[in-house]
Amino acid sequence: MIYRKAVFLVLLIFFTIVVKAQMDTVKKLPHKFEFDGQVSAYSSYSPDNDLNMFMGGRYLPELNYGYTFKNKSLLDFEASANLYGSVLFHPFDSSKTDGDIKPYRLWGRYTGNQYELRVGLQKIDFGTAKMLRPLQWFDEIDPRDPLKFTTGVYGVLGRYYFLNNANVWAWVLYGNENPRGFELLKNNKDLPEFGGRAQLPIPKGEIAGTYHHRNAHSNDLFGFPTYDNIPENRFALDGKWDVKVGLWFEAVYINKTKNMGMLTNQSYLTLGIDYTFGVGSGINVSLENMLSTYDEKAFAFENNNNVTAANIAYPLGFFDNISTMLYYSWESEVFSFFLNYEHQFKNLTGYVMAYYNPENQSGIGSTQIENSFTGPGIRLMLVYNY
Repeated sequence: MIYRKAVFLVLLIFFTIVVKAQMDTVKKLPHKFEFDGQVSAYSSYSPDNDLNMFMGGRYLPELNYGYTFKNKSLLDFEASANLYGSVLFHPFDSSKTDGDIKPYRLWGRYTGNQYELRVGLQKIDFGTAKMLRPLQWFDEIDPRDPLKFTTGVYGVLGRYYFLNNANVWAWVLYGNENPRGFELLKNNKDLPEFGGRAQLPIPKGEIAGTYHHRNAHSNDLFGFPTYDNIPENRFALDGKWDVKVGLWFEAVYINKTKNMGMLTNQSYLTLGIDYTFGVGSGINVSLENMLSTYDEKAFAFENNNNVTAANIAYPLGFFDNISTMLYYSWESEVFSFFLNYEHQFKNLTGYVMAYYNPENQSGIGSTQIENSFTGPGIRLMLVYNY
């Protein structure tokens, strides 16, 4: 396994050099051909953790090719890899390393005048909520992550766009196992998932309905009945309006057809509002509250949790931005805090972040390892895009 990954890395580096050397020639052709990528390096210090130092890096090389037909339809492809490595350590004591080379995006797409069909490893996300996202069904984006990193899902996605700005989606996913968003059960990767979504324009906004069916399993879940296959149905409604302030909501109901105790039925409701105050360059404030409940009987509301999130962002100048994000769980009476300062250099972007995370971060959703340390901490990150 290590040998194969080393060979893959050598070939990838060689391919990168060759592609970059040929770019001037390729640009003269009538085809769209691009090679770019992102390199990031980061480090964290979290004194309350046994392994309190963290250092890591990630490289996301991306190759895009597109061909436009005479009828203006487009056939394009994207291939990118995720190369990462990190080390958690306590100076001169103990350490834990992690690293891998994985496909990041690998898809082909055919786009017509009002439709598109995309096949392969891709990013699928939708919904109106920004921080507390019941519709985080297919991605792992942490709202505190300025790079919005997320792994993709394998599947087929089709979309059709009507002339009145309405659109419909349909998808079939296969081979995806890991939980996403607020999921506690892993997917049964040997059975396909499928669903669809319809978005409609309404006065001063839009509204959408979404359905998804998957099969999960509880083999790795301690304290609950064990099933190899648990059919699950999800129903959602979301909408947003721009009426001097921004308003939005996401409502989700999830039902499992087998008795999983309090995990049999789940309900989520997020309400959000934002407004930009005319102070200086403009202070944007966003607020969201999410009510979630886990019940054996549908809509019993016996195991409830309320989480409130706030985001405040202010541009300090053309090259500098500062933002903060806070979460508060009313039932457990714990909070999470995240502060981010961003500066744009000529070819780089630098970030200085400070955070505090409680031991129990349930209700916040997906977290990447860079944000999942408990207690206070500071994080530095440098990003190069080419």
